[in-house]
Amino acid sequence: MTTSPIERAAATFVAVFGRWRADRGLTKKDLAAQMGFDPSYLSHVERGRHRPTADFARRAELVLRAGGAIWQAYVEYDGARAAAGRTRREPISDRWLPPGSGPVVEQELAALSYQDGAYQCRIRRVLYNAGAEPIARWLVRIAVDRYPQDPERSNAHHRAHPLSISALDLRAEWLPEEGTPEPMHWRVKHDRDAFKEVWLLFENDAGSFPLYPGQRTTIEYAYTVSDHLWGPWFQRAIRLPTQSLQVSLDLPAVRQPQVWGVETSLSTEEAPLRTPVARRSEGDRAVFEWETENPPVHSRYRLHWRFRSGPALASTGSGVGAIGMR
Repeated sequence: MTTSPIERAAATFVAVFGRWRADRGLTKKDLAAQMGFDPSYLSHVERGRHRPTADFARRAELVLRAGGAIWQAYVEYDGARAAAGRTRREPISDRWLPPGSGPVVEQELAALSYQDGAYQCRIRRVLYNAGAEPIARWLVRIAVDRYPQDPERSNAHHRAHPLSISALDLRAEWLPEEGTPEPMHWRVKHDRDAFKEVWLLFENDAGSFPLYPGQRTTIEYAYTVSDHLWGPWFQRAIRLPTQSLQVSLDLPAVRQPQVWGVETSLSTEEAPLRTPVARRSEGDRAVFEWETENPPVHSRYRLHWRFRSGPALASTGSGVGAIGMR
C-alpha cells in the first residue's frame, strides 16, 4: 500500500518521539503529565490516530531534552503538509528554539592571527533575536591568564602588567544586510587587570539600530593583545544557543606551528576535539581551521599550539587567551 509524503513524515515523527520517550525511561502516563496532556491524547499521537502539532512538538522537546531532534521531525512533517498545499497555521523555524530563547548566535567566526609579537582577534557573529524584547547591546568578554597553572604567579604578573583597555584598540562594527558597515559605540562594564567586559551598543553618532524580535543582523569586533599577556591558547565559550562555530588560527609557517584542540562541557571532562583541526598554507602563513555545528551551551573549545622552531612564546603551561560572550 502506497503512503503519502505526509503519512511518511508523520510516521517518522512518531518514531523519533517514541525513541526519545523510551530513552528517557518515561511511561506514557508520566510523560503526558509532564507535557500537560491527557495520557489518551499522547497514546493517540504515538499510534498515528492524531497528527502532531507544533505545540505538542515543543512540549516534547522541553520535557525529553531531545536536542532539537523531535522538533526537526515536526518541521519535516509540516513541510510535507505545506508541499501538499495545506496552509501552515503559524511560521515554523527550522531550528528548535525553546520559548523565550532570547538572542541566538546563528554563526560565529572567530579568527586569531599572530604577527610581530602581538595577537589580533577578530570575531564576527550573525545574531537572531528569538526573544520578545529588542536587543540594544551585546556583551563581550575578554580574559587573559599568563600562568593558568599558577594563580598566584599569574595574579602578580597581571598586577604588574595589566591588560589595558586603550592598548586593546577595540573596534566594533554593525554590518547591515544592505549598505556599508557602521561603527558601534561601546562602554566598559568591568575593567580588571586580566579581565574586561564591554557592552557593544547598537548605536553610533548617526542613530540607533536595535535588533527587534524576529530580526537578524551581523556584528564584528576586533582587538589586539601583546604576546607578553596572551599565550598559545585560543578558547571559545558557548554561552548562548549557537548554530555554527568556526575557528581559525593564522600563524607564521617559518615557526613550524603544531596545533591541537580540546573540549569540555558540563557533562564531560577535557577531551580531544571530536574532529581534527585542518591546516592549509597561504604564502608564509600556516592557517588552521576547525568548526562544529550546534555546540551545546556551556561547552568550551580550546585550541593549543606550539612553535617547533624559534623562541617559545611562553614557558610550559603558561599563557591563555580566552574570549566569551553572554
